[in-house]
Amino acid sequence: MTIIRPRLNDFHNLPFRQEDVDFIIPFLDEDIPFYIDPFLLWKSPSLQDNSLHLSLINSINFLGNQYLKGDTNCINTLINCSECDEVGLGTSKTKTGKHIGEKTAHEILSLYNQIPQIQKSGFIHFEEIQLLIDNIAEDRISDFTASIIKSFLIDYTIENCEKYKIPIEQLDIDCFDNKDNTIKNEKTYLPLNPNTKKPIILIPKRWIRKTNYINLQNYCSEYFIPQTIKNDEKQERVKILLYNRQNYDAIQTYIKIKERQKEDCKNDLLFKQIPVLSSKRKLDTILRLPTGKTDNADKEYENTLCSLLASLLYPDLDFAQEQSRTISGVSIRDLIFYNNCSVDFLKDIFDLYDCRQIVFELKNVKELNNDHIDQLNRYLKETFGRFGVIFTRNEPPKKVLKNTIDFWSGQRKCIIILTDSDLKLMCQVYESKNRSPIEVIKRKYVEFTRLTPS
Repeated sequence: MTIIRPRLNDFHNLPFRQEDVDFIIPFLDEDIPFYIDPFLLWKSPSLQDNSLHLSLINSINFLGNQYLKGDTNCINTLINCSECDEVGLGTSKTKTGKHIGEKTAHEILSLYNQIPQIQKSGFIHFEEIQLLIDNIAEDRISDFTASIIKSFLIDYTIENCEKYKIPIEQLDIDCFDNKDNTIKNEKTYLPLNPNTKKPIILIPKRWIRKTNYINLQNYCSEYFIPQTIKNDEKQERVKILLYNRQNYDAIQTYIKIKERQKEDCKNDLLFKQIPVLSSKRKLDTILRLPTGKTDNADKEYENTLCSLLASLLYPDLDFAQEQSRTISGVSIRDLIFYNNCSVDFLKDIFDLYDCRQIVFELKNVKELNNDHIDQLNRYLKETFGRFGVIFTRNEPPKKVLKNTIDFWSGQRKCIIILTDSDLKLMCQVYESKNRSPIEVIKRKYVEFTRLTPS
């Protein structure tokens, strides 16, 4: 069976939700567009996180001091620390990144020569190199951090793999040795990506952001824009970086302000549900839409319902992706959710229908017909298990409902249909917080099974 955007736990049939674990569940085919922000380690109440941040800063400053002494080995060490594919963070579609070049490594380490304050005291927050060196952003900061504290992350990964029964295998891996600040090859145990056979390292959710708290855009927009650069012209990054290197005291002041405002720095959630008020507005938008394609009503229905369902069904169902497909020239919008088997109903459809992911079709039509059912039926045969959901506007005709029962009788496929009335009930449950909206789908499933032959 094909899994859309497979995750590590999906491959091993481990039914835990992202909501339930402390770490980011990695994708197998692509990176996750989040990054480790070292500032979160610095501001954390955890002494362990603080010590990891200190280890990061001490290691970077050690390499800078070695550079001042003429030791060229520090250049290769810095280059090797600039990429950490094992963590799976970033925007790569191949799970493989590139190290910085020797020129960029020289530029970073030469800051210890060029800036007296850094030469004397070193960095306090490594992220500030984004304000000083070109082509360095949150992805590099994240990789440097992960590489230098990799030894801790390996232990963290092993601990969670044992806790959640994730298989691990023995392997050799390059790891930064914090004692002598060099890269060494070590033998350890880690989970492997089944597609690439490369190791996977798990990252705590509490450390991740979509961008660093300290970053160049924030520095320019909210703190300081050099007067030497005209405000009516497009800001030239290189000029700003040069100005910062020549006026490092401005950077230091900015850093002190960010430290005082540290409570503003919070980790970003992998998924954030919409507020109840927003769910009401989206529901109202859907209910006021005409059926059909007039004024792109079908597109607005699909877009609004996609956002709404992703929040209503979380955390019982983690949203995988939305996709459009065409069958016989008909465009259909699918929503795909991971089946985490987090409640009895979801475990049942996993066991009965081999449903590892659930596909939802969104049909803004006045009356559902058998063609819509047939389309979903063909799709389930090709890709998913034998369970699917259609959201439409009105109750289906009896002949359509009979068709779904015939598919169950002949092929043991279950297709349930929900309408605007069901959607309203889901939103009411979402607002009350007393029960989960997934219960509305369960009720519809129970009603369907009562109609099927015993």
